[in-house]
Amino acid sequence: MTLAPRSLHGKLVAALVVLIGAIGVSSVILTLGTTRMYLEEVNQKLHRSLAESLVADSDLVRGTTINHAALEKAFRSLMIVNPAIEVYLLDAKGAILAFSAPPGKVRRTHIGLAPVAAFLKGGEAFPIRGEDPRDPAGYKVFSVAPVMDGGVLSGYLYVVLGGQAYDSVVRVFQGSYILRLAAGVAAAGLVLALAAGALSFVWLTRRPRRLSAALEAFKKSDFQEPLRLEGWRPSPHGDEVDNLGLTVESMSRRMVRQIAQLRQADSARRDMVANISHDLRTPLTSLQGYLETVLMKGGDLAPERREHYIELALKHCQRLGQLTEELFELAKLESDRPPMHIESFSLEELAQDVVQKFRLEAEKRGITLDMQIPGDASAVAGDIALIERVLENLIENALRYTPAGGRICVSLIHGDGQVAAQITDTGRGIEHAELPHIFERFYRVEKARGDAAEGAGLGLAIVRRILQLHDSAIEVESEPGVGTSFRFALPASG
Repeated sequence: MTLAPRSLHGKLVAALVVLIGAIGVSSVILTLGTTRMYLEEVNQKLHRSLAESLVADSDLVRGTTINHAALEKAFRSLMIVNPAIEVYLLDAKGAILAFSAPPGKVRRTHIGLAPVAAFLKGGEAFPIRGEDPRDPAGYKVFSVAPVMDGGVLSGYLYVVLGGQAYDSVVRVFQGSYILRLAAGVAAAGLVLALAAGALSFVWLTRRPRRLSAALEAFKKSDFQEPLRLEGWRPSPHGDEVDNLGLTVESMSRRMVRQIAQLRQADSARRDMVANISHDLRTPLTSLQGYLETVLMKGGDLAPERREHYIELALKHCQRLGQLTEELFELAKLESDRPPMHIESFSLEELAQDVVQKFRLEAEKRGITLDMQIPGDASAVAGDIALIERVLENLIENALRYTPAGGRICVSLIHGDGQVAAQITDTGRGIEHAELPHIFERFYRVEKARGDAAEGAGLGLAIVRRILQLHDSAIEVESEPGVGTSFRFALPASG
């Protein structure tokens, strides 16, 4: 799998490489440093008494004179045993009197005596480094012993352990097979850790990569197709990534629904604007025409004709007023918090009052309007003003589409803790294909129900919204040529 440098697993692998590299370099530096210190400690402890043995076996100083023969013999003996050792003879103040190093290599003339005193004092705080005569800024482990002449300190035998052969850490490393083997094993371990870490990161980031790809596809679909993530485990079996994926999947479905609702609402808004424009333009045009006719012809119109035009203009004014009132009412009902006052009231008495209000209009149209109400109480819980509006709209709708000689019946039915109201007419009915649309705003079925010039198509939309606010629903049954029945129920009270 190719690791994109800007991807999550690419960044994780890069961070792992940097981390393991830093750990490896630090480990090498620490290992070599501690190894050198350990070698110096071991070397100094092993040769701790070397200078003392040399002083004991040789008469290096006689009074103020150096015994060059004895000193040369000591130098040769040590060079044979260990060529890396360098021997220096110091006076009591640390001045270098003689040495075994090649001529011109010694860069110091004095050696500081503080490390010498610490060494002679004893203890286990090794390694103790003293000044390196061949390096003005260098320090080496050493062995030292006082040179006595007749019980008087005449100087020191200063033996540098290791010499320049061990100056470099690289030389120490190159000279040790064990160190090279350990370094190789450590390097192999780091490489294996890096490979294992990289594969682990690729495996651990597989679900975030899938989620990212799914979100990219969701975006390319213009947020039309929700995410479908297979194999993601819900809690408590899933981990945080599972929970994240399932949450994003749920959010995508909700976004698709909301976008669809917004588009539907936008389409409905455009349709509503078009319908309102049409419903307002028709009566306004007619109203303007009748008034202009009366104004232009003036006295030429017969009184009866003028009165007829004025009545028609008044009728269109009333239609405009009704449309405006229904629009405001529907807007108020569709607000976030429409005003409601829930109380217990008698649905029977309310139905009787509404029927009585429309009885005269029904008689004018030649329609029979009656009621079928059971004898038992019919108290319900709801907003009495809004339920009255529901009954008015349903009866008014039935009157509008029921021909003369027809019948409208309002009945109440008890059952299952509810009281149902049913308004049935013997009109021409509604086609089954149009039933799902009759509660939409401005939807009218003029062809199936006759002349709908009296209505604006908002009455049933208001009915549905009021019943939604009461957690109820409106049901409709219709048969063309037979009639239509609307039914809704409210919870019984008391």
